[in-house]
Amino acid sequence: LSAYFCFLMTILGVTAGVHRLWSHRSYKAKLPLRIFLAAANSMAFQNDIYEWSRDHRVHHKYSETDADPHNALRGFFFSHIGWLLMRKHPDVIEKGSKLDLSDLMADPVVRFQRKYYKPSVVLMCFVFPAFVPWYMWGESLWNAYFLASILRYAVSLNTIWLINSVAHMYGNRPYDKNINPRDNAFITMGAIGEGFHNYHHTFPFDYASSELGLKFNPTTWFIDFMFWVGLVTDRKRAPKEMVQARKEKTGDGSG
Repeated sequence: LSAYFCFLMTILGVTAGVHRLWSHRSYKAKLPLRIFLAAANSMAFQNDIYEWSRDHRVHHKYSETDADPHNALRGFFFSHIGWLLMRKHPDVIEKGSKLDLSDLMADPVVRFQRKYYKPSVVLMCFVFPAFVPWYMWGESLWNAYFLASILRYAVSLNTIWLINSVAHMYGNRPYDKNINPRDNAFITMGAIGEGFHNYHHTFPFDYASSELGLKFNPTTWFIDFMFWVGLVTDRKRAPKEMVQARKEKTGDGSG
């Protein structure tokens, strides 16, 4: 249970934090929530907020081209993990350097996390998940470290990477059949709501990253709860009329 709690915190650091908040500015978060999400992002250990957001904005602006850091047209392995095992394509560096990222550096939480990223990763990704079960209820450090730190980290990495690979290759395209990203229920379950990827690439400004209703989207539920307690404001949504019109115009009919 402790390892799974850390897994959820890790994923939220990516989905609610660096993705929907800092990359897309789809809602606003007050300082206590931004601090929590930055700590959770360090637990994820997938590059600091500034670098992750920069690469993700390039991914959306130049999706499935050489300027896309994990271009799915280069194959499953490349889009899943291969892009991290080789040097970035020159187009990624060139296009990324031209983006306006001043909003990120204007946030003191982003600046602080970037400055102290390495020690924050050691603490949040490896020390904290193992220390708590060892200190609180006498779990062995061996079990705590390899389960809550190492296994949790490996699973969370692949869960997020599957969005870049599987969700760009397999699934339905109810909103825009002319782009690669797909809605994939398997990814939605694992990545707590990030599998509505065709919707997300069609309406990237939408904080919910999906149509709501009864659909499984714990990240959106988390943001909504934070709104209820007063830590979130200005949630952006795609109007229902806009979504329906887009379905009828460019969707594949599966919606």
